[in-house]
Amino acid sequence: MLAVQPLPAEAFDFSSLDVFGLFGSKEKPPDVSATTLPYKLEFDLGDVDDAKALTRTLQDASLLYRLRQDAPPDGETLARRMAADLNPLVDALWSQGYFNADVTIVVDGVGLREGSEPGAGLVRALEAHRNRDPAPITVKVAPGPLFQLRNIAVREQGRGSGGAIADPQKVSRLKQGDPATSAALRSAQAALVDHLRNQSRPLAKIVELRPVVDHAAKIMDVTYVVEPGPVAGFGDVTIGETVDVPPHVVRSFIYLEPGDPYSPKALADTRKSITTIPAIGSARIREADALDARGNLPIFVDVTERPKRLIGFSARYSTIDGPAVKTYWEHRNLFGGAERLRLEADIFFAPRIDGTKIQRFGDFEESDIGARFSFSFMKPALNGSRYDWLLDGMGTRERVGTNRYGGYTARYANVTTAIRRRFSDTFSVQAGIEVERGQTSDVLGQVDYTLVGIPLSVKYDSTDSLLDPTRGIRATASVTPYPTFLGSTVGIVQTKAAVSAYYALDEDARYVLAGRIGFGSIVGAGLDDIPATRRFYAGGGGSVRGYAYRTLSPLGPLGRLTGGRSLFEGSVEARIKITDTIGVVPFFDAGTAFESSFPDFKETLRMSAGLGLRYYTAIGPIRLDVAAPLNGRKGDKPVAVYVSIGQAF
Repeated sequence: MLAVQPLPAEAFDFSSLDVFGLFGSKEKPPDVSATTLPYKLEFDLGDVDDAKALTRTLQDASLLYRLRQDAPPDGETLARRMAADLNPLVDALWSQGYFNADVTIVVDGVGLREGSEPGAGLVRALEAHRNRDPAPITVKVAPGPLFQLRNIAVREQGRGSGGAIADPQKVSRLKQGDPATSAALRSAQAALVDHLRNQSRPLAKIVELRPVVDHAAKIMDVTYVVEPGPVAGFGDVTIGETVDVPPHVVRSFIYLEPGDPYSPKALADTRKSITTIPAIGSARIREADALDARGNLPIFVDVTERPKRLIGFSARYSTIDGPAVKTYWEHRNLFGGAERLRLEADIFFAPRIDGTKIQRFGDFEESDIGARFSFSFMKPALNGSRYDWLLDGMGTRERVGTNRYGGYTARYANVTTAIRRRFSDTFSVQAGIEVERGQTSDVLGQVDYTLVGIPLSVKYDSTDSLLDPTRGIRATASVTPYPTFLGSTVGIVQTKAAVSAYYALDEDARYVLAGRIGFGSIVGAGLDDIPATRRFYAGGGGSVRGYAYRTLSPLGPLGRLTGGRSLFEGSVEARIKITDTIGVVPFFDAGTAFESSFPDFKETLRMSAGLGLRYYTAIGPIRLDVAAPLNGRKGDKPVAVYVSIGQAF
C-alpha cells in the first residue's frame, strides 16, 4: 500500500516573473533574516509647503533610498550608509534654496547628524531589529526658511566685452525675491550664453559664478562673470568620413557658407536638412574650439547612415471609408549616390455607388477592392549641385463615392519626372513633365483620356517636424497646364495651393494652435470633359472629417456627385498635450467643391467638428479622430472615426 504525504502549502513566489512590478512594491523592504539587516526608510519634513517635491529631491540624492532593496549584512555597515547620506541630503536642500536646513537620521531615538560619526549606540539600535523586523530609519528634516535672491549682477570681461548684454536681468530671467535654487542659477547661466551665441558670438562662456549666501539675512547675492567673445561667422565646413554616401551629397544639403553670420538656429536647421537625405539617419555637428585666421568658426559634420534596405507595412481605418493597408520596400542608396527607390502597394475598400450593399460575405466581389501600385525614385545632388532628379509613377484602380450620392470609377496610370532646385532648407521649386492615361466613369458619362502636362510647383516649409509640427508654416502651390499640342485629349490648366500654420503657446509646445486652408481650380474645359479623377472633391480624414472620402461636390443628374472645377477647404485645431504621450485635439473643418472654375460659394459649405486623441511615439503621433457633420446631407453618417499615424495636417 503506497502512502502519499501531502506537502505543506506554500505561497508561490512571483518575484522572478514580476517584470512589470505587478506582484510587489519596491517600497516594501526585503524579508527579515539572520544574515542581513533590512530597513524601512521614511522622510519627515514636517509641515513645509513643498514637502512632496522636496521629498522627491531628497530621495534622488539619498544612498539609503537607492539601496533600500539591498539589505546590508550588519548594523555597522548600515550605520556607515546612513552617515554617507548626510552631506548629499544637505547639498540637495541647498540646491532648493534651504541654506539653513538641519538633517538628522534617527533609529529608535538614536540620531546621527552631519559632522558626527556613527557610534556604538546607533549600531546596537540597528542590530536590535535583526531577524525581527526591518530597522525603522527616519530622515528628519527641518528645512528652515527658503532663501531668496537679492542682488544679481552680470560682469563682462575679455574679448567682446562692453555692452554685449544690454539688459542682464531680462536675459537671465532672474529677479530680486526669486527662490535661490540651483536650477534657477543654471537656467540663468544657460540663458546668458544662449543670448550671446544668438548674437553670433560662438565662443561666449561663463567664466565664473559667484554666489554669496547671507545665512542671517536669508538671502543670496549672485554674480555672473561672462566672457562674450568676438562676433564671428561660419568658417569652412568639413564633412567627416562616410561609409557609402558621397560627402558631396551631404554638402549639397548644407546651406552654410564661409562668412555667413554664426547662428545656433542655422546649425539646428543644418542638422535637420541633412537628415532629409533618406540614406542618412542622424547628423552630428561639432564646432571648432577657436576661430580661424579670418575670424570665422570652422564647422565639422559627422553623419550616421541608415540601413540600405527597408520593408514595411501600415494600415489605416475609417468607419466611413473602411480599411486600407499598405506595404512598401525601399532602397536608400541604390547606385552609391544616395539614390532612393521606393515601391509601394496599397489595397483599400472600394465603396459601392450603384445602390447595392454588402450584407454578407457572399456579396463581396472583386470590384469591391481598390488597388494602387507606385514607385518613386530620387537622385539627389546632381553632380554635387542642389538639383535633384525625381521620377514617380503609379497605376490605380479605384471607386469613390457613396450609395446615396454616387461617385466615380477610375483606372489610370501616371508617370512624372521633374527637376527640383533647393534654394535653402525651407524653400524649393520644381518643374517637370507628366503623362497620364486612363478611363473614368460617372453620372456625366465615360471619359477616356490622355493628359500630357508640365507641372510647376513651389514649396516652403519652416515647420519643426514632418509628422507632428508645432511651429512654423508649410505652404505649397502648383500649376500644371495640359495643352492639346503636347498630346492631351482635353486642354486644361490645374492649380492647387495649400497653406498650414502652427503656433505653440508655450515653450514646450504642449499647447499648439494649427490651421490649414486649401484651394484648387481648373480652367479650360467643361465639367463633363474633365476626367473625374482630376475634378475636385472634399471630404475625408485629410480634408473635411465626418464626411466620406471625396464626396463633397456639386450634384448633377439624379442627384449624383459630379465633382467640381474649384475647391475650398479649411481646418483649425487645438493640440493639447495632457501628458508626454497623451493628447487631445478639438477641431473644426469646413469645405466643398464648386462647379465654377473659382470658388463662388454658391454651393453649401459643409462643416464638421470633433475631438481627437493622440498617442505620441518616437516616429510620430498615432491619431484617432471622432468627427460629426454639423450640416450634413441626408444619408451622411452621424459620426465618423479615423485612425492613422501623423497629425491630420
